[in-house]
Amino acid sequence: MAAVTKAGARGVVVVLLALGGMLASAAVWRTHVPPPAPEPPFDPLAQALASGSTVANREAPIPSMCYTKTEGVSNPCWTCHTGGVGFNVMDDESLQAEYAFSDVGLTNHWSNLFTDRSAQMAELSEEDVLTYLRQDNYTPLRDALLRRVGGYKGWVPDLDLTRGFDDEGFARDGSGWRAVRYKPFLGTFWPTNGSTDDIFVRLPVEFRTDADGRASREVYRLNLAILEAAMTMDPGLSRPEEGRRRVEPVDERAGGVDLDGDGVLSSRVEEVRGLPRTYVGGAAKVPVRRAFYPRGVEFLHTVRYVDPDAPSLLSTRMKEVRYSRKAEEYSNEQVMVFYAEEQEKKNRGRLPAFPGTPELGLINEFGWRLQGFIEDAQGRLRLQTLEEHAFCMGCHTNLGVTVDQTFGFPRKVPGREGWRHQDLRGIPDVPQAGHAKPEVLTYFERVKGGDEFRANDELLARFFGKGGAVDEAAVRRAAPGGDRDLAWLLTPSRERALALGRAYMVLVREQGFVKGRDTLLAPPRNVLPAVENGSTDLEAAGLLFEDGRLHLTWE
Repeated sequence: MAAVTKAGARGVVVVLLALGGMLASAAVWRTHVPPPAPEPPFDPLAQALASGSTVANREAPIPSMCYTKTEGVSNPCWTCHTGGVGFNVMDDESLQAEYAFSDVGLTNHWSNLFTDRSAQMAELSEEDVLTYLRQDNYTPLRDALLRRVGGYKGWVPDLDLTRGFDDEGFARDGSGWRAVRYKPFLGTFWPTNGSTDDIFVRLPVEFRTDADGRASREVYRLNLAILEAAMTMDPGLSRPEEGRRRVEPVDERAGGVDLDGDGVLSSRVEEVRGLPRTYVGGAAKVPVRRAFYPRGVEFLHTVRYVDPDAPSLLSTRMKEVRYSRKAEEYSNEQVMVFYAEEQEKKNRGRLPAFPGTPELGLINEFGWRLQGFIEDAQGRLRLQTLEEHAFCMGCHTNLGVTVDQTFGFPRKVPGREGWRHQDLRGIPDVPQAGHAKPEVLTYFERVKGGDEFRANDELLARFFGKGGAVDEAAVRRAAPGGDRDLAWLLTPSRERALALGRAYMVLVREQGFVKGRDTLLAPPRNVLPAVENGSTDLEAAGLLFEDGRLHLTWE
């Protein structure tokens, strides 16, 4: 009996041990979850390709500012729509006097203007904003495009911003890009209105080599000086040979060209008088054309947040990366025909259309190919959709004020000080060409505010008195001879800069850029949800101005 009991006990133990092992194995089996499959690498093209050729707003090239309530008292239209300027014969100042929209354009499709996002903005702390805008989303874009399975046919950002620029503004990565310091265009691109930006220019390889095909920085600097003179001299000069432009010190001997017209090739000249017939070095057969860029010129333009603690105000994070290349160069006669055709299209109410794709960029009638990247919901830069690309085309195709369809380079700071990364400190508020008053002062007086919508309450409080009168003495402190500069005039308070950052971060998370990408703290009062074609009441009030210019009188 005892033996049986012991054997039975041993059996129970064996059974229990077996059961225990099974239970332990089951427990391990239950808790062992295979690791999640790795997420596919970020594809910056996915959103654009998924959207296909969808364009809900056929008048996306009309910017939101064109729906401003002028009410016969405020004219922000003069900054873009102006009388003929040199070879730009768009001559569209009539748009200041009359609303002249197509049937589609009569409705303001930029519905983000009318949405109150204050609740979402309140959820973002100061730390949230500063952490976000100090993160780099440009380098990951470059890496993602280079790694993309299946490749990518468009332009890959090839400027290494982490390596920076040397003392002459040249990119240290050897890419040929050069930083341009300039006076920002009026209104929207002032930091007080929510964005900072910078510009880089690059000429084709032949402009960077000597006559024997060897890379030459001296030749490149000479060609950039010639380009600077060609694009910044007032196109209204009746005798172009009398034009003058101060440039960085260059060696005429490197290109065998007498830039200052003194009959001697000197090792150091700082002024271009008139224009030479051609560029120099490997580009010696390329004609110099006043107010026209040569074929192959490239521009890189980044739009950024306002970092209140950065001396230049430029955030690390980018809202947008914009690229343009002049793919074709047309004769003066062809350009005149293109402008005439643009006028005819507008008169007939024809909707704009541009060939191209998001992956390759869109092309305008004047030979420019434009491509852009914008933030996705996580803040990563992605390729813009077709409709988002169309948004960029209006301002860079048929405005009366542009110089060869560009804005920034003709506003370059003269000489060596204009060849470095963008920084408003030390730039005076100089007048536009042909104007007597400083440019920002003129804008304040004509617009009756610090932005197109007259919604910048901080500028209104700082520089406008009772009844909307401009404090001219205060604004003139930033003019030549004053004790202040453009940075003082146009830098927002820390509180406003952070609020503007919150406002745009909310837009980014919504991903509704086809409804507008304006940086606003609240829905502006002076915006029309729909337009009736007809008078703006500005002509009767004597507030039409045909003198808007990109060109500036620096000295």
